[in-house]
Amino acid sequence: MFSSWVNRHLKPKPRRTVTRRRIFSHSRLHYLAHKEEARRSILPRLAHFAALINVEYKRVFIKNQRSRWGSCSEKGNLNFNYRLALLPEELMDYVIVHELCHLAEFNHSPKFWQKVGIVMPNYKELRLKLKKINP
Repeated sequence: MFSSWVNRHLKPKPRRTVTRRRIFSHSRLHYLAHKEEARRSILPRLAHFAALINVEYKRVFIKNQRSRWGSCSEKGNLNFNYRLALLPEELMDYVIVHELCHLAEFNHSPKFWQKVGIVMPNYKELRLKLKKINP
């Protein structure tokens, strides 16, 4: 009896394979070629959405991150992946709104998602689209 339980529960489970498209290069040269373009694309959208959400941010960094589109610190600094500028505008806007909402709610609580939804009612659809693309 015990061995059958062990066999059922410890049997290797089949791995799910998630296919994510890698559409961007991670090279330093690519980053340097697009960093300022990203800054020019992100900063005006950031100012626009910060006014809508009524939050203030401190510094903005454009980085070559391998696994994140954006992040923020409790100090109010924002980090954005330079590849945002290479995405469709609606996806770039979603990441910007997401990070700005973290300045008001530093978590992923229902209150946080409510704030995101006020600015972007279709955020769930955009989030799914973004998950299909690796940074």
